[in-house]
Amino acid sequence: MVVERKDVYDMLIRQGGIILITIFYIGSVFSQTLHNGIVLPNQWPPLLKEPIEPSEMEVPYLHDRPDVIPINTGRQLFVDDFLIAETDLMFLNHQPTFFENNPVMRADSDWEINNSGPFASPFSDGIWFDEKEDIFRMLYLAGKPGTNSHYTCYAESKDGINWLKPNLGLFGQTNVVDTFTRDASSFWLDKHEKEASKRFKMFNIEYDKSYRRFHAVLKYSADGIHWSPGVAHSGKIFDRSTFFYNPFLSKWVVSLRADSELGRGRIRHYAEHDDPEMLVSLAHDKRDFVVDRNVKYWFSSDDKEPRNPDYPDIIPQIYNFDAIAYESLMLGFYAIWQGPDNDVTAKQGIQKRNEVLIGFSRDGFHWSRPSHKTFMGVNMTEGAWNWANSQPIIGSPIIVGDSLYFYASGRRRNYEKLDTDMAPGLAKLRRDGFASMRTDREGYLMTSKVNFKGDYLFVNADVKGELLVELLDSKGRVLPGYGKDDCQPMKVNSTKYLMRWKKSGILKR
Repeated sequence: MVVERKDVYDMLIRQGGIILITIFYIGSVFSQTLHNGIVLPNQWPPLLKEPIEPSEMEVPYLHDRPDVIPINTGRQLFVDDFLIAETDLMFLNHQPTFFENNPVMRADSDWEINNSGPFASPFSDGIWFDEKEDIFRMLYLAGKPGTNSHYTCYAESKDGINWLKPNLGLFGQTNVVDTFTRDASSFWLDKHEKEASKRFKMFNIEYDKSYRRFHAVLKYSADGIHWSPGVAHSGKIFDRSTFFYNPFLSKWVVSLRADSELGRGRIRHYAEHDDPEMLVSLAHDKRDFVVDRNVKYWFSSDDKEPRNPDYPDIIPQIYNFDAIAYESLMLGFYAIWQGPDNDVTAKQGIQKRNEVLIGFSRDGFHWSRPSHKTFMGVNMTEGAWNWANSQPIIGSPIIVGDSLYFYASGRRRNYEKLDTDMAPGLAKLRRDGFASMRTDREGYLMTSKVNFKGDYLFVNADVKGELLVELLDSKGRVLPGYGKDDCQPMKVNSTKYLMRWKKSGILKR
């Protein structure tokens, strides 16, 4: 595919220094490339094998970067080395801060309490902001009264903090929207869907008595409340499997829970398809098939996972993995199981420890994890809403002003009925604030060569001194009018600051 000439910039950001941008031209790109210039291999998804020794996932595009990186899609984040050519700044990872009045919702109705105890929280499920109705929508797992099982309820909010459980009248005078016995679920607001009746999608992990196992069932809704019967069913799968959409590949993906062939417990398998109904139909436990070209090994826990401080000899496992697009990349949320096993929790009167960690992907399959610090963790303080078993909630992050809203579930310690009293909590992070580049003195950061169509350069920074921008050509010469002496320094804290020069704030073509 031939394209017109585009300006290509090599951008250098200096905290307390300068930004240098080099201009040259490219001729053509290939149809196999993604929005960021990454060329997918001929074998896609890649064929991987579980490593003999636990190790981090190899990320090919960090070692073999495009010569020129297009940055026309979303904000560009310095969360890995993809955009960075060289720097002397310090790389720091950041975690969101939990809302002081968590949890934002609790089980307070008879129809949310089963024989095991109270449940009222997404179990992956989803919390989304619906721009069309100017409202936050939530589907969540609730205790199914008179049983040890669960079903699905609906809640909504104007601010993402105060939640209302409306009387829907679908199943009595309750907010129940689906009564099928379930485990996890994936609730997706599909903003790419053209058919209004399929705008909301529910991938329910339901128990099938004939299988004596779980299977995935896809249902559609126009409003997130009234749901169709199942339109697609999977084969046998494990309970904690979830689904997500990768808009950069235009693919639906299933994150399948699987068992390690090397005895490491829970790992993940992968399958994708552009049609969600076909994807559900293809999903199955890989052990049920002798030859399988659809479901592939994806990843397992690595040697840097955090461990349970009370059970440090227990090797962590991948309990769950959810993902979502944010700006120019994919965010991955790992539920890391740190033990102990259920028989031990029952004897000790405790709950298993799961915590949420984060990763980043620029192709949707390979994941970079610059930090193995807990992103949303547990709080083993008596009475804490998230004493144990923290799990990610689909739909995060939600942009609210200059903040990102993340949600996770947690469980209060219950000495009599373990793994109950489940509720969702909110955590907030600065917009784009997953990582930062920092220095106490003059420093610099030079990016890889990048291509973009825009006329302006915006910066997200908290500047204590000043930040300057300088543009260079391909030979390192300062472009007239765009030197550091021409730049109006940034001296403020802003998530979207327009850089300007004396002559103009517009980048010269």
